[in-house]
Amino acid sequence: MTNRPGLGKRPSSDNKGEVSPPPTKKQRQQSTTTSKAVANFFTPASKKEPEKMSWRIINNSLLIGRYGASAAAQSAPSALSIKGKRKIAAFDFDSTLITSASGKVFGRDANDWKWWHSSVPGAIRKLHEDGYLVAVVSNQGGISLKSDPRTVKSDQKRLADFKGKVSNVLHQLDLPISVYAATGRDQYRKPRMGMWRELMEDYDLEAADAVDLDNSFFVGDAGGREAVAGGASKDHSCVDRDFAANTGLTFLTPEEYFLHEESRPFVREFDPTVFLQEGAVKSTSAIPTSFSKTNALDIVLFCGCPGAGKSSFYWTHLQPLGYERVNQDILKTREKCLKSAAALIQEGTSVAVDNTNADPETRTQWIALAKKLNVPIRCILFTAPPKLCEHNDAVRALGLGPETNPEKRSILPKLAFTGFVSRYREPKVSEGFQDVIKVDFQFSGTNEQILLWSKYWV
Repeated sequence: MTNRPGLGKRPSSDNKGEVSPPPTKKQRQQSTTTSKAVANFFTPASKKEPEKMSWRIINNSLLIGRYGASAAAQSAPSALSIKGKRKIAAFDFDSTLITSASGKVFGRDANDWKWWHSSVPGAIRKLHEDGYLVAVVSNQGGISLKSDPRTVKSDQKRLADFKGKVSNVLHQLDLPISVYAATGRDQYRKPRMGMWRELMEDYDLEAADAVDLDNSFFVGDAGGREAVAGGASKDHSCVDRDFAANTGLTFLTPEEYFLHEESRPFVREFDPTVFLQEGAVKSTSAIPTSFSKTNALDIVLFCGCPGAGKSSFYWTHLQPLGYERVNQDILKTREKCLKSAAALIQEGTSVAVDNTNADPETRTQWIALAKKLNVPIRCILFTAPPKLCEHNDAVRALGLGPETNPEKRSILPKLAFTGFVSRYREPKVSEGFQDVIKVDFQFSGTNEQILLWSKYWV
């Protein structure tokens, strides 16, 4: 009997053992292991080429990778000794330098990528030859650097996929490039300037005149562009354009930089410079008092979005008049707030209720308490819109320092603002208030604080 290729000799018919069926033929899979990788595996450790990609983590939030290029790339004339101001070319990563090869919004693994356009690698190499410091500055909210037992496996995979993808991309370029990836909702996330400050520190560019801003630029896909009928879709946000504005860099979209297309119209959901122009931001001494005490004993109920300035208004205007503050962020439950307010009123102390109090159902409980205690209840309505409040919250938590955030509040989730909007009904005197006083937002601070407030934070 002739042996079949790839199989052992078939047992004879008088063999008492059972005959096993031939194994099913496996479909051949394309290997992703290169001959270079195989050769490197068998190379003694003492002779192996050192790893070119290094990583470090800052504050369990910012992931920084640096690629050390080959000696040939490092020795390019423009990269030897650059004198004078440094030109910087910074790029977003996804949908700017690369896109997924599979066509999915997010790549499936470290190998699911391709260049955003075939001109990208040549353009990056040309920048290096022209003496630019090239860096990648990217928001990567899908990655977690914090240990969570519930999601540890998926977190590790996402992190490994991102690192692998970055390494693959930079190996193809073989240029000395650093990558800054913000994984949290903190000072590093664009449009905030944390990643830019780290880049400046890493390259000793912290001096005021160290960077040639006139010839530096940032390229990103989040430019706030509006949709084009029958063509391009609307950008998911404006954070890249806002980041460039914060840092003083010229902003370009990938289409403008790599393809030399004309710019498209764009819009910002919130622009703090508009409030500057309208006079809503003034120096500390310019803020007038807009509240006066009209009752010997009463309850003043605040109503307004988180970040509308309620607590600052209390400390500036009501605390000096002898009002005690009742706040649910501190006391945790409304029941405790009601109990604390009742005790203060019974002691003869007026109360300011510093909560959002968005809906009539919530306000009814305070009106009932005032009626039970036989004291008037007034309402102060803070009119700042949610987008402005979201901006204020980010500035308070991340930007201006402890003097403007004495309670050390962390940045609020977006749900805090959308939730307020969904519940909000404007308070009316007919609900049982003695009066309803409207207070428009007005930021007060030093010139330095006003400059920081006027940056893009959301």
